[in-house]
Amino acid sequence: MTTTRSSSPQLFKTTQSRKSIELLEDYVEAIDEILNTKGSVKNVDLCKYFGVSNATVSKNIKRLIKAKLVESEKYKNIFLTSHGKKLAEQSNTRHEILFNFLTKLGVPRKIAEIDSEGMEHHISKETLNMMKKFNNAN
Repeated sequence: MTTTRSSSPQLFKTTQSRKSIELLEDYVEAIDEILNTKGSVKNVDLCKYFGVSNATVSKNIKRLIKAKLVESEKYKNIFLTSHGKKLAEQSNTRHEILFNFLTKLGVPRKIAEIDSEGMEHHISKETLNMMKKFNNAN
């Protein structure tokens, strides 16, 4: 059997870098989705969406503000900045490409939805582009 996995510090650094942005992407996607369906977003909406405490949401909103992805005032609505909107769009696009790829392979829709949610944050541009080509060819 051929081994395809190689371990190196650089590969782990790449994975760690992707993990650090995963939470930010999940939050901007959620904010974008809630804004589109409800018209406004408050901490309580994100608490319900993620099933976490207000303290957790508040901590993460502070990270998003520091990263210039959202704007918010205490007890007020949360808005995506232009950078936040762009990140949400990019993440949604990756998710759709992955979901379509998995379903074209025959993965059941529910499983493809779950798997694509995790994979979207860790996939390289090169692999994603190959999946997009595959989707368009089939």
